[in-house]
Amino acid sequence: MASRTAAVPKTRAEWAEKRRQTLANMQRVMGELPPPSGRPLDLARVERTEEPRLTRIYVTFAGNDHDRVPAYLLVPKALRKKAPAMLCLHQTTRIDKGEPAGIGGIPDLHYTLELAQRGYVTIAPDYPNFGDYHFDPYASGYASATMRGIRNHMRAVDVLESLSEVDSKRIGCIGHSLGGHNTLFVAAFDERIRTMVSSCGLNSFKKYYGGTLAGWSSLTYMPRIAERYGKDPAKMPFDFSDVLAALAPRPLFINAPLHDENFEVSGVNDCIAAAQTVCDGVQNRGPSCGSTSEYWALVSAGRARAGLSVSRPLAEGAEKRRLRAWLMRVVDQAQVIASAIGRDWSDARRI
Repeated sequence: MASRTAAVPKTRAEWAEKRRQTLANMQRVMGELPPPSGRPLDLARVERTEEPRLTRIYVTFAGNDHDRVPAYLLVPKALRKKAPAMLCLHQTTRIDKGEPAGIGGIPDLHYTLELAQRGYVTIAPDYPNFGDYHFDPYASGYASATMRGIRNHMRAVDVLESLSEVDSKRIGCIGHSLGGHNTLFVAAFDERIRTMVSSCGLNSFKKYYGGTLAGWSSLTYMPRIAERYGKDPAKMPFDFSDVLAALAPRPLFINAPLHDENFEVSGVNDCIAAAQTVCDGVQNRGPSCGSTSEYWALVSAGRARAGLSVSRPLAEGAEKRRLRAWLMRVVDQAQVIASAIGRDWSDARRI
């Protein structure tokens, strides 16, 4: 468990080694990230729906194997220049990608639609065996549906990069619950994702349902958690604190409700505190990612405001409008920060 026991990195090189260890340890549980297949995206626009401010397109694109991944692609109208883009990952719900795309479900989870209305190009794919996407990852040699999801989500980023409307340097990812942790997972492996928003998506394994990891070990996620690690948090080779540290210095917003049954909030705080020590160790030798940096300021803002789960109806009226406006400003600010930070630490600068 090198990622969890190694000394706090003091240099950029040590941080890069810790990040490498974290990705390796994640793959011990999820299975190896397969290389890109080299298949053309073959983006098919199946159905278009015109709305006053945007076009919603039902699309499919070629997956890494001989499969096609369905998604909703939302493109704002009257774009005057290349737009930022967001990969939008759905929660566990009957209509899957349709909920964030605004087809139905909980209005407060229509983030694919709302971001498109604000000028973002957005894409919402189905997770394996959700919605219209029927694919057995295990029959195709994957060790987890989680890793298959990561590869599909990276293909969705390929789709965004291929669009003439998209500024490829300003691509982010947002998700709730199932989509909240999948946001963190894909961003850990794909540095093209420049900013992340994770809602109700993480806490320490030790505090997930009191340390009972049965939910994480299902076929929907990572069966090796049961098969190799006995559903025991102490035996796990990585935790979410490692994942958070691997994302730095890219901007991250975390919505962590105070009364989430799955992801108990003190376990969220534990992960942030542990990841913070990594940033503190390198803040004077790379771009600052300590407690005063833009990266952790966004995390702290999410914690401070997270009295309500976005999976529940928010208060009506002025309170609801203020919270929504504040969250969307965070997303916009994160995109600006991500653009300024750049993909490499040597390009980082203060905002």
